[in-house]
Amino acid sequence: MAHREHRLGVSETTLVNRHLKLDSSDLDAVKAAVADIDELYGLDSVSFDEQKRKLHLAYDASRLCLDCVEDILDKYAVEISRGWWNRFKEEHYRFVDQNVKDNAKKEPWSCH
Repeated sequence: MAHREHRLGVSETTLVNRHLKLDSSDLDAVKAAVADIDELYGLDSVSFDEQKRKLHLAYDASRLCLDCVEDILDKYAVEISRGWWNRFKEEHYRFVDQNVKDNAKKEPWSCH
């Protein structure tokens, strides 16, 4: 397996990938939001697929969470799709992000 360099503040063990559908018709606002999201510490990559209207994120879940990204999207009035599948994924992503953050704080132990 090839070794890939990550951005500063990103650990391979807590790296997560997220894909969200957006409901914004203003592509300039989406591009500005993506540029702002790209500045976050702990973010590995961000991209937007204009045809599918999907936001693709890879970030260190011990440093960032989905709420940080959603705050920036709200700032630019970019809405996340309210479809049932997207809502389900959002809640699952939040759960996993919190779990990763909680586990990163704990010191590993072994009884052996």
